[in-house]
Amino acid sequence: MTKAATLQQALTRFLDPTGLDRQRQRVCTHLLACRTEAMGGMVLQCSDCAHVQPRYFGCRDRHCPQCQGRAMEQWAERQQANILPVRYYHVVFTLPHSLNGWIQLHPEVLHRLLFQSAWHTLRTFGRDPKRLDGELGMIAVLHTWGQNLSQHVHLHCLVPGGALGDDGRWRGAHSNYLFPVRALSRHFRGHMVSALRQAASAGDLHRVTRPGDVDAQLNTLMATEWVVYSKDCLEHTHAVVRYLARYTRQIAISNARILAVDDHQVTLRYKDYRDHDRHKQLILGGEEFVRRFLLHVLPKGLMRVRHYGFLANRCRRQRLVQIRQALAVVEQAPNVDTAASGTEPTYTCPHCKQPTLRMIGTLTPQRPLYDQPPNHKEQRYRG
Repeated sequence: MTKAATLQQALTRFLDPTGLDRQRQRVCTHLLACRTEAMGGMVLQCSDCAHVQPRYFGCRDRHCPQCQGRAMEQWAERQQANILPVRYYHVVFTLPHSLNGWIQLHPEVLHRLLFQSAWHTLRTFGRDPKRLDGELGMIAVLHTWGQNLSQHVHLHCLVPGGALGDDGRWRGAHSNYLFPVRALSRHFRGHMVSALRQAASAGDLHRVTRPGDVDAQLNTLMATEWVVYSKDCLEHTHAVVRYLARYTRQIAISNARILAVDDHQVTLRYKDYRDHDRHKQLILGGEEFVRRFLLHVLPKGLMRVRHYGFLANRCRRQRLVQIRQALAVVEQAPNVDTAASGTEPTYTCPHCKQPTLRMIGTLTPQRPLYDQPPNHKEQRYRG
């Protein structure tokens, strides 16, 4: 069994589709079909040694550990091109685990309010005349799991250390934590709890049906210390971008972390952050592994990556020019994407080890899927 097949084998052995919602059924169908005859593909032949082999299409589902590698690299490259010559901060907003039940009941609502509350918190501190007195920028990536596949919902934010003032001047941050984390935590808690209360009053949390549960939960949340992490990454900004890129297109677990699958259980490798980041092994029953994995399937259409402030899509180009001018930095021309040049792709031949495999035919999908991935014609060249 290859590493690329470990998750598929676990799902094949232990997945029970009974009771799954349509989105989870669709995701599991895509993952099981990925890079198999079910997806169809193309026939490749080596122009040197005449070796012939099939190459099956990927499912391109954003939950798939085998797909989206190139998309992640391109995302990271775009963010690297926009890096400013300033101190950056890595800020993490974490939701208390007591909200996990509500997140499963209303994922769209809870995730939307998490993004809004995190940005409202940073924006409020950035606009404070006693602090930076200007507009911040933020890239936020949703992350829903811990190393052991448990539900651990938090938001990773990459924040340039400074604000663009209304007068066009750049006001840089100089601390090693951007803003006091205790103050950030309490503001974040207050805004999130208030937003949840408003959502409950508007009927957006209608699946929470036990009498008095909303008030009891929100009162408990206000009495709990919430966790916000903030640290500068002056020397590691590009590494943080690459770290965030890994979570823009995939979820929960990579095939490399699945060490073994047998008839009853799955063995994982994980990092124990509470024990000096030591690597350990975790053995889960097959059904429990599938249950934990499916906890992290996002609702269709939910955006996991969002940009705010002067990094928002509608104004980013103009704002970055203003900031670089304020910093007296010459604007660099964007790199040309040579991948879109229209040249025929080649692949490395496993027999003679030369990049001489070329497409000579196509393979028809063997069975229908819930829905076909987008841009299927273009997909054959992405690998």
